Amino acid sequence: MTKPSIPKGTRDFSPLEMSRRNYIFDTIRRVFGKYGFQQIETPAMENLSTLMGKYGEEGDKLLFKILNSGEWTAPLADKDLADMSAARAATLVSEKGLRYDLTVPFARYVVQNHDKLQFPFRRYQIQPVWRADRPQKGRYREFYQCDVDVVGTNSLLAELELIQIVEEVFCNLGIRVCLKLNNRKLLAGIAQQVGAPDKLVDLTVAIDKLDKIGLDKVNAELLDRGLTQEAVDKLQPILALSGTNSEKLDKIDTLLADSQIGQKGVEELRYLFSLIEKAEVKLDIELDLSLARGLNYYTGAIFEVKALDVSMGSITGGGRYDNLTGIFGMPGLSGVGISFGADRIYDVLTELNLFPDGKYQGQTRLLFAVFGEQEQLYAIGWAKQARRHGINTEIYPEAVKMKRQLSYADQKQIPFVAVVGADEMAQDKVMLKNMATGEQQLVSFDELINIVKQ
Repeated sequence: MTKPSIPKGTRDFSPLEMSRRNYIFDTIRRVFGKYGFQQIETPAMENLSTLMGKYGEEGDKLLFKILNSGEWTAPLADKDLADMSAARAATLVSEKGLRYDLTVPFARYVVQNHDKLQFPFRRYQIQPVWRADRPQKGRYREFYQCDVDVVGTNSLLAELELIQIVEEVFCNLGIRVCLKLNNRKLLAGIAQQVGAPDKLVDLTVAIDKLDKIGLDKVNAELLDRGLTQEAVDKLQPILALSGTNSEKLDKIDTLLADSQIGQKGVEELRYLFSLIEKAEVKLDIELDLSLARGLNYYTGAIFEVKALDVSMGSITGGGRYDNLTGIFGMPGLSGVGISFGADRIYDVLTELNLFPDGKYQGQTRLLFAVFGEQEQLYAIGWAKQARRHGINTEIYPEAVKMKRQLSYADQKQIPFVAVVGADEMAQDKVMLKNMATGEQQLVSFDELINIVKQ
């Protein structure tokens, strides 16, 4: 018989791993709540008409498409497949796909429910997404995102609060990070400055890979995407800008003096930095003019967060989108959001050994070990009361040798075992064993509760 397996880029999670993942989710969820965000959920699959065309050409290629149910080959019957591209054939047999991110489904949700929402609408969402990517370290085909968005306001106060959320989340998790910041309006101005305003998407897709593939390969890709050598040459000093955030802004302000949209980007960044200073944000923030975030729907500030002590890609990212809902029939509704990559954060915490020691949520703290059926019946009442006191409790289901029951507790890291025998029952007590120290003592119910809760 063939051994079962799971698809590449997906994973099973053990109880300990789930506990650690919930530690991440709960930490993020608490911070989101502090800033007034409320949770929603959307379906795992969306209509392809909702998803296609929202992530750029490369994003569309990474969408998992779902075959239509029933006679899914019927639409192909009268078509000449020899003259048809794979993409065209896919549209004929697939009407739905797994969501690529949580932002586009959120925009669809806002449009469908706008008459029920209070704007500005502040939502968060913690759910899995899927991408048909090549699996590698820190990159999976199924992974969780923790998204937080504000929609229905143009105020840069929203950007500030997202930055504060980033600061608080990673401070609580103990991860040192750097937040890279840019503005898509600057990138539009740069495209104008180098004489390629119609190549903004090609420019952003290419320079967004600067950290991954290096300057020479980025330049080669820009040429492949149709930029002239003159345009690529003009871009070099911009990508090489250095200095403090203020000095970089001053330099790019001068370089983009003739670009109205570029000047607007500079203005927004200057104001955002003033808000950051006013809020006394201590987070390491770097203005990075090569940061592009390839998703086409971004129009303003863009963010990316990287861990300082681990070699890994971004663990959080996002930005401002002025008209994402417009593609669903509701133009002019601006929003801004960020997404925490829970799986990459998990890998960072693991590599840096930053998870809380030993104990995990849902862990059994008390096991009743019994010698026989009467002892088991006696333990049922005690266990019920212990659970009412908030103590996670098990009763060993069989009257096997005590050594086996104690071994079970040891392997599950259960800190206390209550041994129930005839002598203990006669005194209405149990023999409580501390598994860490080996100490045993005969205790009443109230004494047991006090000891285990401590």
